[in-house]
Amino acid sequence: MKDKEIEKEASEGLRDQNIRPAGKDAQTNPPEEWDEVDEELDETFPASDPPANY
Repeated sequence: MKDKEIEKEASEGLRDQNIRPAGKDAQTNPPEEWDEVDEELDETFPASDPPANY
């Protein structure tokens, strides 16, 4: 399965909720600059745990 297929399948369960997949491409107004730390923080939000490589 390709990354986009996995993302699409995972997103199907979120249609009725106000939750978006992680990542810059999934944002309504993405920032111009986006680095690895931004990606990791976005993937953990709203969890209280820090990114795994913190």
